[in-house]
Amino acid sequence: MRVGFILLVILVFGACKSPEARYPVSQNSGSYIRESVERNRELVAAEEEYIKALIEKDSTTEYYASNDGFWYYYNKRSTDSSNTEMPEFGDLVKFDYSLSTLDGDPIYAEGEKPTREYAIDQEKLFSGLRQGLKLMKEGETLTFLFPSHKAYGYYGDKNKIGTNVPVMAKVTLHDINKNESKNDD
Repeated sequence: MRVGFILLVILVFGACKSPEARYPVSQNSGSYIRESVERNRELVAAEEEYIKALIEKDSTTEYYASNDGFWYYYNKRSTDSSNTEMPEFGDLVKFDYSLSTLDGDPIYAEGEKPTREYAIDQEKLFSGLRQGLKLMKEGETLTFLFPSHKAYGYYGDKNKIGTNVPVMAKVTLHDINKNESKNDD
């Protein structure tokens, strides 16, 4: 009985001990994130060098570099001097586009994707195309060369476009309907 009482006292006082912090088995110093950033920088640089080499080989086309990190050229440029409007935030545009690899192999051929209506910067669309549409006027057709981070990036489109695939997009802007509500302020 005496042994049981001593055991009970030890258990009671042992249970009153304050909890100790548990430390992780391994500590992460952030090296994985730094390595990932470095891999992505190398990938972007390699894709941009490849695009620049393609542009350099094509002496018959005048390419333009956008401020947003992609290149483009005009297939059909508006010559109408009264056609100066470009889409802005909230404008509704109607456009067609096709996608191919940078080498010209079709991913989504012309006509494979339906004509799309899109409210500028208010709907989901890959970043390069979202920015590229703002450079266009009604009736123009442009071809854009997008590095993968401006196209579908790491995830692809979960259909025909895989991980980190740079793309060429041929886009025709049919119509711009200005958002009148932004001028009501």
